Amino acid sequence: MAQNASPIAVTIGDPSGIGPELAVNAWLAREPLGIQPFYLIADPAQLVARAKRIGQSVPIAEVEPGDAFSAFCKALPIVPLTNGLAESPGQPDPSNAAGTIESIERAVDDCFSGCASAVVTNPIAKKSLYDAGFRYPGHTEFLAHLAKARTGVTYLPVMMLAGPMLRTVPVTIHVPLADVPKLLTTELVTSTARVVARDLSSRFGIAKPRLAFAGLNPHAGEGGSIGNEDVSVIAPAVTALRAEGVEAFGPLPADTMFHAEARAGYDAAICMYHDQALIPVKTLAFDETVNVTLGLPFLRTSPDHGTAFDIAGTGKARPDSLIAALKLAAQLAAGSSAP
Repeated sequence: MAQNASPIAVTIGDPSGIGPELAVNAWLAREPLGIQPFYLIADPAQLVARAKRIGQSVPIAEVEPGDAFSAFCKALPIVPLTNGLAESPGQPDPSNAAGTIESIERAVDDCFSGCASAVVTNPIAKKSLYDAGFRYPGHTEFLAHLAKARTGVTYLPVMMLAGPMLRTVPVTIHVPLADVPKLLTTELVTSTARVVARDLSSRFGIAKPRLAFAGLNPHAGEGGSIGNEDVSVIAPAVTALRAEGVEAFGPLPADTMFHAEARAGYDAAICMYHDQALIPVKTLAFDETVNVTLGLPFLRTSPDHGTAFDIAGTGKARPDSLIAALKLAAQLAAGSSAP
């Protein structure tokens, strides 16, 4: 794979989680796995302390983003944060919120300035950020806010879980299951699917994306006998999309959508709620699945797991999903067809 013009910006995530050690281990695997150059936006002292804690001796280079390429082969490039970070593995610390947020903001700024080809975010803990006054439901909404602040355009960010055997998109995300039926509208389903179809074509190189829509209710509602949302909300969205030229079909019973033969018939499954989308893709390939944000004016990927406070600092965390996120970001940034 040809090198991209700019390195990838990696955020520290919650420093009390496994993000710091994932970055260390991903850098250590750079040569055998062919990982493209990246830099970590972090507190160098905290990163070194974590590496030592997990028994790794890692050379670091404090750099500006433009120097990451030349430094990457011999040292882990770190763009230092203004806000320091406490080294408290497994113990979330609200005092780290400023650095966590700064890391995300600077990564996005670097994409807009051309210093970075993509953003790869390590996991954050929302409660720690909320305790410090963070106002956004999560990463995705904050990234959309940052994009609007830079461009003046309102974006609809869409979360896609992309694995080697399946791509899924939840229409509603981090909301209680009881709230899903009232939040689910034909317009939301349609708008989400438009973003998916557009980005699968423009970024993933799929000329005519095929979108399969999961029903909300058991057996996709059985014609309205088990709930009417499939008939009144999802089916009209599919009809509207087909009229626009999108190859959309459904709603389909979710319990028969994810076996191998069914998966061969579509490029992405549009699901109605969080677990309907995440359970199948994580079951098929937990360590290789990547969280991709569609609909933004810059590329963003992330591991598909959380902060894992319970194993932070123990050396048990596997970097597989972060490595997959780095590889997919590099592929998309280079304009290569992604799996």
